[in-house]
Amino acid sequence: MTLLVFGQTGQVSGCLAARDDTTCLSRAEADLADPAACAAAIHAHAPRAVINAAAWTEVDRAEEEEALATTVNGAAPGAMAGACAELGIPLVHVSTDYVFDGAGDAPWRPGDATAPLGAYGRSKLAGERAVAAAGGAHAVLRTSWVFAPGGKNFVTTMLRLGAERERLTVVADQVGGPTPADAIAAACVTIAGALAGDPARSGIYHFAGTPEISWAGFARAILDAAGLACDVADISTADWPTPAARPLNSRLDCSATEAAFGLARPDWRAALPAVIDHHRRQAT
Repeated sequence: MTLLVFGQTGQVSGCLAARDDTTCLSRAEADLADPAACAAAIHAHAPRAVINAAAWTEVDRAEEEEALATTVNGAAPGAMAGACAELGIPLVHVSTDYVFDGAGDAPWRPGDATAPLGAYGRSKLAGERAVAAAGGAHAVLRTSWVFAPGGKNFVTTMLRLGAERERLTVVADQVGGPTPADAIAAACVTIAGALAGDPARSGIYHFAGTPEISWAGFARAILDAAGLACDVADISTADWPTPAARPLNSRLDCSATEAAFGLARPDWRAALPAVIDHHRRQAT
């Protein structure tokens, strides 16, 4: 299957770029701030399937630039979905746990009511709705707490700070499932192939790592795995105010994804050594 991927240097798109059957589009080739250009790129490449792994991910900045974030995260995926529907090919669109308000402690199911807390979540929800409204074969794949060996993410940040400091303060009342980017990439490919053969599987799905843990607990696991003698002190979300509110409960129920596509949740603990090794090589 020839795949067209929006995104080239992001965490998930970077993993997809390593595949021989994939063409990844950079921002210069398809800027999501120009939805029509995204649709035109799909028509020009005429792929067998499309994966949208690009997005506006600056959660706090979205509070000040919601219109642009909504174009990138909402209108552009809608234009992609429209082009895919016209060509009769599937679209897999990566979304987020931020479409929920984070209430309670039960894992969110795909059909649960959405209620984003901020501009980023609203922009991503707009994209989900636009993709579904286009009427073609599609999967919205919500995920959470993504990390990869390269780039800026929570794991690489903890490795850097843990080597520089004796003590870190980390939020302990936000809980979710850290998810390796390579597992998300592989899931997108599997889902795209399944949709090509059976468009009736279209819908919203969840895919997140296991076991669930708090940010503070995740930080301790990272530092322990790296052998870094840095203490982690728990703080509350209220102690770490940010322009955009974060959901306290980012747990995602992934059972429908496993049932439909045979995709088991990845264990984030097994992915840490590769990130740690990469970080050490980069440091030296």
